[in-house]
Amino acid sequence: MELFPAIDLRNGCVVRLCQGDFRTETRYRKTPEQLLRQYAKAGARRVHVVDLEAARLGKAGDASVLRKLATHSPIKIQIGGGVRRPDDVARFLDAGAERVVTGSVAVHSPAKLAEWIRLFGQEHIVAALDVRVADDGTPRLATHGWQRATRLSLWNVVARLEQAGLKHALCTDIARDGAMTGPNVDLYRVCARRFPFIAWQASGGVRHAADLRALAATGIDAAIGGRALIENRIPQRELVPFLPAA
Repeated sequence: MELFPAIDLRNGCVVRLCQGDFRTETRYRKTPEQLLRQYAKAGARRVHVVDLEAARLGKAGDASVLRKLATHSPIKIQIGGGVRRPDDVARFLDAGAERVVTGSVAVHSPAKLAEWIRLFGQEHIVAALDVRVADDGTPRLATHGWQRATRLSLWNVVARLEQAGLKHALCTDIARDGAMTGPNVDLYRVCARRFPFIAWQASGGVRHAADLRALAATGIDAAIGGRALIENRIPQRELVPFLPAA
């Protein structure tokens, strides 16, 4: 399993939210470029970048930020936030992204996502599937920067996306994101078991190396790490097994 450090941006600054709530924003002094270089030096092969304001507004952000990051390091960048149109995907790929992440389109328009996969290739498209687990245990999807809840089941949507040719899926348990309470290991174990041909990325709750080992045991392909990495809560030697270039 590979670890993707997360760089969440708002108005050009590195921030973290708790459970997607903008009122809980923590702003960090390090610039995106400094973090990117730090993660590259540590041995990360990819980073996950999100423009939070773009996600909230539903309009893809300025690609110049991505272009600037791409010139600072050979590390591969996966980027998301407000991606709604094929032009958004093309613009980010042209600016240096390896993969582009979309949430609302993936959830509500599987046929449109299938067209994007045909246009750009399945290696370049990631479906962001953000869930809140209901009282009955069903993971229900949320969209538009986690601001809009739906009644759609993760399992039903993934089944349609798999038929559309999806390969990469990023699943976030919103209740765990930024909360430092541990990842939803059971959720990702079911993801990997029910859809073994999807390359799953888990996001939300990683606190320490034991969480990464638990996620690796589920059979998923990657984990996203945010606050724990920015705040250096995990010793570098414990991250080495999950950083391909370390």
